[in-house]
Amino acid sequence: SHRNVAGLALDPRFGGWAHERVLLHSPAAFDASTYELWVPLLNGGAVVVAPAGDVDVPGLGRVIARQGVTALWLTSSLFDVVAELAPGCLAGVREVWTGGEAVSGSSVRRVREVCPSLVVVDGYGPTETTTFATCFRVGAGFVGGSVVPIGGPMANMRAYVLDGGLRPVVPGVVGELYVGGVGVARGYVSRPGLTAERFVADPYGVVSGARMYRTGDLVRRAAGGVLEFVGRVDEQVKIRGFRIEPGEVEAVLAGH
Repeated sequence: SHRNVAGLALDPRFGGWAHERVLLHSPAAFDASTYELWVPLLNGGAVVVAPAGDVDVPGLGRVIARQGVTALWLTSSLFDVVAELAPGCLAGVREVWTGGEAVSGSSVRRVREVCPSLVVVDGYGPTETTTFATCFRVGAGFVGGSVVPIGGPMANMRAYVLDGGLRPVVPGVVGELYVGGVGVARGYVSRPGLTAERFVADPYGVVSGARMYRTGDLVRRAAGGVLEFVGRVDEQVKIRGFRIEPGEVEAVLAGH
């Protein structure tokens, strides 16, 4: 809804100087375009539209330098390629948000070695929670593990780690991640059964009748409450940030 998008764009994390000129290069079908359009426009910034065609690393470097891009989103797979081939192309950028799949700690360290003033943020969130539900800002001297944590909730969002009975699990124990708050969508168009399965009543919400989204992602709370991604409860996979449901593919093949 419009309210979902406004809730994302008006998060205080986007209100500073970093998102003055945001690069738009994602297709409209990819929820990252919501960030690329509405975060700068609703905060007094500008949208820098990438040239037509696929974005490669040399082209990315050119548009960043020529157009003065201050912030952008990269899928973790593209971020890995940039880190390997040309991390210096991000020089001058103030913040990079990355995600869609697990974010490599070694890629983050490589980029920050070359661009020490750059802030890297792991932004996590399924489309059903409006692009970003949680985030983790990688600080100076990051010495974390091979995978960057997904952090804590965005503004006006809530993240619950629950067991099969929707009870909170203790820190360090793996549970399923449920997300509540202003970013939770209404449901799936013309699919009431799936909507009822994934968008469930929020027993911990501050507003009566609130719902939370069952992500299907397994996480645990580490020290300080930081969320770490562990895996999936099903066979869903991601390819370049796009979700693939093998069960849907199987259903089509079985009905052929």
